[in-house]
Amino acid sequence: MPDTINYYANPADVPTGTLVELFLDTVDKHGDREAYNVTGAAARTFTYNQVRDEARRGAAALARSGLKRGDRAAILAENRAEWALADWSCLCAGVVDVPIYSTLPAYQVAYILEDSGAALVFVSDAEQLAKVREAANGLTREVEVVVFDGSAAGDGAVSWDDFLARGDDATEDDFVAGARAAGPGDVATMIYTSGTTGRPKGVMLTHDNVASNIWASGQILEVAPGDVSISFLPLSHVLQRMVDYMFFVGGCTITHGAIDTVAEDMKVLRPTVLVSVPRLYEKVYQKVVSASGVKGKLVAWATGVGRRVALHREAGTAPPFLLKLKYGLADRLVFTKIRAAVGGRLRFFVSGGAALAPEINRFFLGAGITILEGYGLSETSPVTNVNTFEHFRVGTVGKPVPGTEIKIAGDGEILIRGPQVMKGYYGLDEMTREVISDDGWFSTGDIGELSSDGYLKITDRKKDLIKTSGGKYIAPQLIENLLKKNAFVDQAVVIGEGRKFVSVLVVPAFERLGGWAGGAGLDASDGAGLLEDPRCQALLQDEFFGELRDLARFETPKKIGLIAEAFTVEDGTLTPTQKVRRPAVTAKYADLIDSFYRPESVQQTMFTV
Repeated sequence: MPDTINYYANPADVPTGTLVELFLDTVDKHGDREAYNVTGAAARTFTYNQVRDEARRGAAALARSGLKRGDRAAILAENRAEWALADWSCLCAGVVDVPIYSTLPAYQVAYILEDSGAALVFVSDAEQLAKVREAANGLTREVEVVVFDGSAAGDGAVSWDDFLARGDDATEDDFVAGARAAGPGDVATMIYTSGTTGRPKGVMLTHDNVASNIWASGQILEVAPGDVSISFLPLSHVLQRMVDYMFFVGGCTITHGAIDTVAEDMKVLRPTVLVSVPRLYEKVYQKVVSASGVKGKLVAWATGVGRRVALHREAGTAPPFLLKLKYGLADRLVFTKIRAAVGGRLRFFVSGGAALAPEINRFFLGAGITILEGYGLSETSPVTNVNTFEHFRVGTVGKPVPGTEIKIAGDGEILIRGPQVMKGYYGLDEMTREVISDDGWFSTGDIGELSSDGYLKITDRKKDLIKTSGGKYIAPQLIENLLKKNAFVDQAVVIGEGRKFVSVLVVPAFERLGGWAGGAGLDASDGAGLLEDPRCQALLQDEFFGELRDLARFETPKKIGLIAEAFTVEDGTLTPTQKVRRPAVTAKYADLIDSFYRPESVQQTMFTV
């Protein structure tokens, strides 16, 4: 990275506005173009005009249900068209919507419903309805329930269709007048942070917070009618939601999906633009590099060629003639298949939510697929930085978006100032003052560096920095990303706070490991049993430490714990946006971790659960 500085800005006259103005102007512009595409048994499409009509009925239905401007309504559902329609209805009614992750257990749903003061909750199906009914036992007031799947309605819960019917007689003039009553400073949504630590906090985002971010992001990420996207990150997360707003404004057609099905959905729907967290790219990368035998050798050769070409693209230089010839062959034999696997017509990916390992980014760049990595938080609506085709540097999250200032504090913490910075945490004035200074700087909690030409590099979460008993500070994200570029690694978590040294827990890539095991004459059917085999452990030890060879001695993990089961949202070790909850991992594997540091383990490097 070039010489570093502690301040950089991208000045711009960012227009002040509301999400409602964007919505109404966009519908007038795109009219009968297709906005949302619903697949499956209930296949249908929603034009922009139809979305407007659903919002008209929905906004009136909220008012007929007793909700006034400033009241709260929650949405507890997986991504689907009705999620977006309920959202637009709330925005146009002046009702603050409160998204809730569909994976949260009932007690956490109860906390958010109670803390936010929600008077109504939209749920997707019978499973989420049951969760709300369980949560209702802990609430101090009654909450009306609307179910998107009509078959689950009844016993006090109204169907989405019956709910909308309450607003059938709403006039267009009344709808537009009511919608345009929203002000830029009005709270549009309250997003409870999923959090890798601590209790969720309600992030209050105003209309202008989000609308300014849509405008700023839209200046550098071009989307136009004819573009197609899949909305599969949780809409309860601000990244997917803001991007969907931006795509909607740009005239893009959106199909709602899920992270579990996105690999197949990309082949069928053939998106042109897509936003994801690093976990998707890591999975694609692992699937490709896990090939063995002759195919594995071909992939390894092509990947090496692609990486050299990617480095030339980063530097803005032309590859030499012989490398071009090799790349043409690698493209025909390997890279065309990778591009086909993501639909064959993708213009670019956007990556956010967590750091993307540079080698994985270069792998895709070498394959002819551009990933524009960015950065932001729920509290910043979310985007503060993003790489673009014009300003692109692997290993960074790009330059600030228009209207945004970046400052690096004395302890390395990243500070942000701009129109996207939240109004504050709901009901937590003191905590709000702790993170937003009197002159508007928001403390992100992340540690980073600014290059002299304005590129921001995230080095770690401030709270994630590990301090050993010897007083050394270690950034775990760097070590984890080094390991995740290895074909034998699926997930990695570095631990060691207050210990003599750091260690790492690794979930191996069992597809790749199974291919090796077959060639070595080992039984790969039992993953946990395979990890116990000394030959397997010797292989993994060599592979892992090979990736870590350039680390300083105090940074290098001394012990490696092999985990047979992946970290998941369901077991609490991942957030709904696929970020590791380090404290939860540490608690779950406390016995294993303790064994690393016992006197009798001095000579042992590899451990299993």
